[in-house]
Amino acid sequence: QVQLVESGGGLVQAGGSLRLSCAASGRTFSSVAMGWFRQAPGKEREFVAAISWSGGITFYADSVKGRFTISRDNAKNTVYLQMNSLRPEDTAVYYCAARKIAVVAPTPERYDYWGRGTQVTVSS
Repeated sequence: QVQLVESGGGLVQAGGSLRLSCAASGRTFSSVAMGWFRQAPGKEREFVAAISWSGGITFYADSVKGRFTISRDNAKNTVYLQMNSLRPEDTAVYYCAARKIAVVAPTPERYDYWGRGTQVTVSS
């Protein structure tokens, strides 16, 4: 069992930066793939980024590539999402998710555990 708690969301102007954190509990954190997803009002949840158990493999949605960076610190049971050059269209609730296995995946249905989300609002 893995429990996830996101933090770091907030209100920022376009062009600004935020760093989201996801603290995980559970002894298997270091052996599972992690991901970030987001959901804007009236839209489906969409993939943002994912990272393998070791941090050696990362994937990004095209819409955030070059602006967002996912990383993890297994010693701290935490995964991060550094978001730079934020745009109003990045406004959404951001969710941290974990799989039961080490392989990364870009679709939400492949993730087994979810946090409650943190709101990110980017003003123009």
